[in-house]
Amino acid sequence: MYISAILSIEMALNLATIRRQFPILEEKVGNRPLIYLDNAATAQKPLAVLDAMRHFYLHDNANPHRGMHILAERATAALEDARASVTSFLHARHPREIVFTKNATEGINIVANGLGKKWTKGDAVVVSVLEHHSNVVPWLQLKEARGIDVEWIDVDEEGKLDLSSLDRLLKKGNVRLVSVTALSNVFGIRPPLEEIIRRAHAAGALVLVDAAQSVAHGPTDVAALNCDFLVFSGHKLYGPTGIGVLYGKESLLATLPPLLGGGMMIQQVTEQSFVPADVPARFEGGTPPVAEAVGLHAAIDWLLQFDWKDIADHERALLGLAQEELTAVPGLTILGPKDVAHRAGTICFTVDGIHPHDLTHLLGERGICLRAGHHCAQPLHARFSLPATTRLSVALYNTPDEIRSVAPAIRDVLQLLKAEN
Repeated sequence: MYISAILSIEMALNLATIRRQFPILEEKVGNRPLIYLDNAATAQKPLAVLDAMRHFYLHDNANPHRGMHILAERATAALEDARASVTSFLHARHPREIVFTKNATEGINIVANGLGKKWTKGDAVVVSVLEHHSNVVPWLQLKEARGIDVEWIDVDEEGKLDLSSLDRLLKKGNVRLVSVTALSNVFGIRPPLEEIIRRAHAAGALVLVDAAQSVAHGPTDVAALNCDFLVFSGHKLYGPTGIGVLYGKESLLATLPPLLGGGMMIQQVTEQSFVPADVPARFEGGTPPVAEAVGLHAAIDWLLQFDWKDIADHERALLGLAQEELTAVPGLTILGPKDVAHRAGTICFTVDGIHPHDLTHLLGERGICLRAGHHCAQPLHARFSLPATTRLSVALYNTPDEIRSVAPAIRDVLQLLKAEN
């Protein structure tokens, strides 16, 4: 039922042209084509990103904000142009609200470090069972160091958040922050962020959004959301590794102390004290990842040439096709929402009688790149009494033929294991 939709979307997106911009997709595994369906872990990079970073190193490489010569000026311009690009991409109010980090994890840690210094025993952070460890461990560290409480929003059997549990927690009056994903990296669930933010603010709590999974699959508007903080990693957005973004409302960022001390993040240093720089520089200690920021800028420009609706329709059709194909495999169980309309980016599943690690290893030998494990989401897997799952995750460049290759390969693996036993 998804084929006609896929074909029309492919024509709108010109998928063959898109794929030619990703030379890595032409790789072979033995004599089989590489089929890359591990995009929730990291996306591949178009030539536009690689070329932009190469051009920077060939022509503009220098340390920004620290020199008066022409290369330093070019490097400074490149870094701040990238910041302006992210500002527009997120619909932030001002570039001062954009902090460059090495990834989303560092962004969350900056917020946890800064806010945590103000919290005392009995203050609480609320997270959901859907969260990636990056949005769990920093709060558990504060629990150990400061005695705060870490409370949890539960999910139903499809992975949808139980907002009544959020209401119960907010009524306690001690919640200082709600920190929640914009898109589950396991179930592909999109929590109702607007409603969560509204309820949290009404209870006097701040909200941090982990957008690492969501930014490549749809528009992100921090002004419309009215979130207080938001983080993402460039490498999941078709950009390079080593670059991430922390968005924060300027008035809030200005109250947070720096996480890293060193060069660039200060106004003044004496033998006895220092004065941190204004935002965002106070959070960008050391030489910044300029080439990576250039690559992120190029990735955003590359992605925004496409219509978000076309991207969403294409990926939803691929997931729908995957769901149809996989459910026909004996013993295979898909986790999360039954309706593909309530899912984005990923499908996770288990297969009776075979560990996900064994399955993905054998599929990998056939050139099919999936992911197995707990996907840095152990609380969610524990909630459903699962040690591990297999994850298939799609991107703009994936094709129906790639999706259709997975179920037969799983059947082949099952037959192979059956024969061996």
